[in-house]
Amino acid sequence: MPPARRRRAAADAVLSGAVDVAREAAEGVAGRGPRGEGLVGEHLGVRVEGERLMTHDFACTAPGYHGWRWAVTVARAPRARVATVCEAELVAGDEAVLAPQWLPWAERVRPGDLGPGDVLPRVEDDERLVPGLAATGEEDVDALALDDLGLGRRRVLSRDGRADAAQRWYDGDHGPGAESAKASAAGCGSCGFFLPLPGAMRQVFGVCANGWSPSDGTVVSVDHGCGAHSETDVEVRREQVPAPVVDDQVLDVVPVA
Repeated sequence: MPPARRRRAAADAVLSGAVDVAREAAEGVAGRGPRGEGLVGEHLGVRVEGERLMTHDFACTAPGYHGWRWAVTVARAPRARVATVCEAELVAGDEAVLAPQWLPWAERVRPGDLGPGDVLPRVEDDERLVPGLAATGEEDVDALALDDLGLGRRRVLSRDGRADAAQRWYDGDHGPGAESAKASAAGCGSCGFFLPLPGAMRQVFGVCANGWSPSDGTVVSVDHGCGAHSETDVEVRREQVPAPVVDDQVLDVVPVA
């Protein structure tokens, strides 16, 4: 036999008409505003929750709670002619302003947030890092290679880690989008003070070694630039000296010994 269909609960006339009872309960929970004003607004409707169980919704007029509503659930015992309040609470509606989803501090911190004395927790499964030494599986051998012999760092940048750093640098203040780069006549890649980075980053990034440059000591892209480029110059303008004015209408008297 096919499973019996569950009958949908119908609206209850006694509970539907218990608007005043529900409003009184909402006002008891909401209290009053700083000026004594009520915080329960107009009746927004009623919802069927179950058999002889319904919820009345009222607008919330409290400042800062736009889109929230007071929800008062009422019930009725079998053959009873009065509604009983089950609960009254403030709930968020579709247009309610909500706080962002909570994240642990270690996930909220962004590049540039770390200050002097701050210490980030170690991320065991950081996608940006991979083991710096291929592990043999033998704890003593691996510890000897890492600690005693110093054959390498425990972890180094992964492909994702390099890509993340490269994108951050390229989009930052020392990439091609900077104002100094837009105004520069040539890029850093042709500058004599440009020190290319080794490895995979060499084709795109280097370090500026020009003490006159605002980017001195920082990683710059090859298409970054500034006014301190080693090969650019400014047009030298000759100083215009006006011709001397000679007044031949006046005679100077020169005494002769």
